[in-house]
Amino acid sequence: MAGALHALDFLSDTPDLSTCSMLAIVGDEPFLARQVALRLRQTVLSGGDAEFSLATFDGREAQLSDVFDELQTVALFGGGRRLVIVETADDFVTQHRAALEDFVERPHPTGVLALAVRSMPSNTRLYKAVLRVGLIVEATVPATPRLKKWLGVWSQQAHGKSLEPAAADLLLELVGPELGLLDQELAKLAASLGDEARITGELVADLVGGWRAKTTWEMLDTAAAGDAASAIGQLDRLLLGGENPIGLLAQISSSLRRYAAATRVVNEAERRGQRANLRAALEQAGIKSFLLGKAEGQLRQIGRQRGERLYRLLLDADLALKGASAAPPRLVLEQLIVRLSKQAAPAKAAATGR
Repeated sequence: MAGALHALDFLSDTPDLSTCSMLAIVGDEPFLARQVALRLRQTVLSGGDAEFSLATFDGREAQLSDVFDELQTVALFGGGRRLVIVETADDFVTQHRAALEDFVERPHPTGVLALAVRSMPSNTRLYKAVLRVGLIVEATVPATPRLKKWLGVWSQQAHGKSLEPAAADLLLELVGPELGLLDQELAKLAASLGDEARITGELVADLVGGWRAKTTWEMLDTAAAGDAASAIGQLDRLLLGGENPIGLLAQISSSLRRYAAATRVVNEAERRGQRANLRAALEQAGIKSFLLGKAEGQLRQIGRQRGERLYRLLLDADLALKGASAAPPRLVLEQLIVRLSKQAAPAKAAATGR
C-alpha cells in the first residue's frame, strides 16, 4: 500500500489503510487537505463513537509527548484504531524529525498518525520512511485540465448538478484555481437552480461574476482605452472587496491570453494574404459565444501592438507574483495595468480593428 498519491486520486479511490501507521498530507491547497482529513476519519475510524478515537493538534503548539500519548491511549468510548492528526505541522516536523523517523520504524499497532504539512521534500529520510509504512498524499492544485474535470465530477457528486464545459471554463476564469472558493460558488449555483439539473455558462456569468466580474471587465476596458488611473481605481475596489491578487491575475490572464492568441491568428492570416476576421479569430482562440461581443470590443481597443505583447506582460506578472520580484502583489497588478494602458503607435493600433 506504500506510495504517493495526489489528493484527487486518494479521494476517488481511497486505498486500504488497515496497515498504514503514518500518513503525510503534503501541500498548500487547504480544501483538498481538509477533504483528505475527512476521508481519513471516515476510513480509519469506525463505529458510532468513532470520534472518541480521534485527536487533532495544532502543530505550532503541539508537544510530541502529547501526540504520542494520544496514539497509545485506548478510548473509553468507541473502539478500533486511533487517529491523531497534527495540522499546520511544518514546525512540529522540524523540531521532532528524529523522533518521528524513529516512530515510523516502530509504529504503534493501533494508531495512525497524520501530519498535514505544506512541504516535505522527497529526498528527506522522513519522506522515504513514511513511504515504506504509509502514504504521502499530495494536496496541491492540479493542472487545469484535471481541475476542470474535477469540477464536473464534484458538482455532480457534492451538489447534485451537472456542469457544462463552458460553465467550468468560465468558473475557472472568474474564480481562479482556488478549490474552496470553487466549491462555494458551485453550492451557490446549485441552490439557485431548484429542480433544474444543469449549470450553464450563462448562469455562471450572471451569478458568480456579479459586480466583481463586471468590474474586472470594466478595468480591462479602461486599461485598454489608455486610462490607467481609472483602471487602477477599479483594481483598488476589487482588492478592497476581498479579491485575491493571484485570483485577479487568473481572471485577467484568462481573457488576455485569448486576446493574444487571437492577435496571432489575425497576423498569420494576413501573412498568408487572407483578410482577417476578428470575431472568427476570437472564436478560434476559445472565447465563448456569449462573450464574443464584449471580447471583440476589448481587443479592438487593445490593438495589434499591445496584443502582440500580452503573453510577455502576463508572464512577467505571473513570475513576479510567484516570487521573482520583491514588489507587493498590488504593485505587480498596477504595473500590469499601466503597461496594458500605454497607447499603441497609431499606425499599428488600428490593425486588429479592421
